[in-house]
Amino acid sequence: MLFEDTYLTVAKAAEATFADRGSKLIAYVYPIASEADVKPLVSQLKSAHPKANHYCWALRLSPDRSVFKLNDDGEPSGTAGRPILNVLLSKNITNVLIVVVRYFGGKLLGVPGLINAYKTAAEEALKLSEIIEKVSSDVYSIEFDYLKMNAVMKLIKEEGINILNQEADNRCVFEISVRKGSVNQTISRLNGLSDIKIVYRFSN
Repeated sequence: MLFEDTYLTVAKAAEATFADRGSKLIAYVYPIASEADVKPLVSQLKSAHPKANHYCWALRLSPDRSVFKLNDDGEPSGTAGRPILNVLLSKNITNVLIVVVRYFGGKLLGVPGLINAYKTAAEEALKLSEIIEKVSSDVYSIEFDYLKMNAVMKLIKEEGINILNQEADNRCVFEISVRKGSVNQTISRLNGLSDIKIVYRFSN
């Protein structure tokens, strides 16, 4: 395999609380699949904590860990979203959102205090998270004549491919998941079967 095709993420949601000089910070960790997951999760926390002062967050996405976003939500720039993101970076995890809800306790924490508070809250929540390794895969749909079924099934078994969906008729359509490190070899072998239509769908 020429490149790493596994990544670390969290198995399920977790939360932890951290307090400093009267300020209470509650950190929530969520596994996410896309940026579209962020808004509903943050809205949910705003409903659950209507009297909180800030809802700061950071996310990291994609198996190659290249996508990240952060939001200071009214805190001084760089004091909330960035420390949360740094925790995600230090743990080398992806497809994860951390939201820290802050109730202001009356005493100012100052820039170093805020950075420390958001960082510590995020770290505490991650300590309670189950970190798991996932394999990065490409999903394809393949279409072929029923007469090719045995040859296709043999290849699928040899390559250790997961079948996500299948429709078997005169023309068969399979949705398959291929480990990224094996994509070139697998697609080349499938193409070798002739009269098989292969369409790339998405990566996960």
